Amino acid sequence: MNKKVLLQDLELKDYKETWDYQELLFQKTLDVKIANRRKNTSIETPNHFLFVEHPHVFTLGKSGDKQHLLVDEAQLKAKNAKFYKINRGGDITYHGPGQIVGYPILDLDNFFTDIHKYLRLLEEMVILTLTEYGLKAERSIGETGVWLDVGTPFARKICAMGVRASRWVTMHGFALNVNADLGYFDLMVPCGIRDKAVTSLNVELGKKEISMVEVKEKLLDHFATLFEAKMIRQKASV
Repeated sequence: MNKKVLLQDLELKDYKETWDYQELLFQKTLDVKIANRRKNTSIETPNHFLFVEHPHVFTLGKSGDKQHLLVDEAQLKAKNAKFYKINRGGDITYHGPGQIVGYPILDLDNFFTDIHKYLRLLEEMVILTLTEYGLKAERSIGETGVWLDVGTPFARKICAMGVRASRWVTMHGFALNVNADLGYFDLMVPCGIRDKAVTSLNVELGKKEISMVEVKEKLLDHFATLFEAKMIRQKASV
């Protein structure tokens, strides 16, 4: 079992370009698994973790409702935003500057073969990170992601999640609002949930800006512990 995870920080990168790169890494991992099975070999499958910030973009999961995007193409253009229908689970979400997006492309055969456990550990990674900033972050039953003030009229989402998996290989991942422009969330029904708000770490802490580098390091520390992984930093290749 290979628990080494190759880490790349792509910084600010176009959504479609990053999606294509994810697909490339995802397919390469699948190809190794398929070849192993056909040839009865045991070549190690790689694991990857991509950090990225995207320019303004809305993405709709394969089971999502396009009506949850509340603006038309002209209005999107005026907001300098793009829209894509993609192959992850979940409904509509937003990505933009000031948001840490993480795409783990893992062969779960290297860790555990349980998608629900995988999602819960990603949530736990974010919950533990936010705890370090003095916030009580939680799960909301039946709603994937990480929330504040669950079970109250003030419940608000701070981290969205949506993944795809095939043959236990994952792609897509999580989006944590750190210094996000929350105005963009008014242009959609976030994750298809109409009665709950969205927030960002800087808003919760009453600060203009939080160090993205610091938050990434905390996320990585908790990811490595929860997944018993060894993180290997690489130079971004896209």
